[in-house]
Amino acid sequence: MDTPDDLYYTDDHEWLRVENGTATVGITDFAQSELGDIVFVEIEPEGTELGQDEIFGTIEAVKTVSELYMPVSGTITAFNDELESVPETVNDDPYGEGWMIEIEIADPDEIDDLMEPDAYAEMT
Repeated sequence: MDTPDDLYYTDDHEWLRVENGTATVGITDFAQSELGDIVFVEIEPEGTELGQDEIFGTIEAVKTVSELYMPVSGTITAFNDELESVPETVNDDPYGEGWMIEIEIADPDEIDDLMEPDAYAEMT
């Protein structure tokens, strides 16, 4: 299982990458492997403001539907519209082309609540 060192992680298996004041969010390699073949991704629209741990969308695999949780509070500024036509990209490249949303972080201190890569790797 891949756990990149430049990300933060949640107990719910989302990851957060912070670059230049913007954060990108997706699900982990562990999560996509547990879900199996992903067939549909639904995300809240751009401009939606959500608190930490609030649901920003759902992901549907062949046999299950899972909710997606915000790692930190923020406003959705972009979503990966490629996932509408090719949702299996999350299975193929969860940390790259399979990203889900970009957000403007409302409270940078909430990043301290997230796990470092080593802690996440131990949890999984």
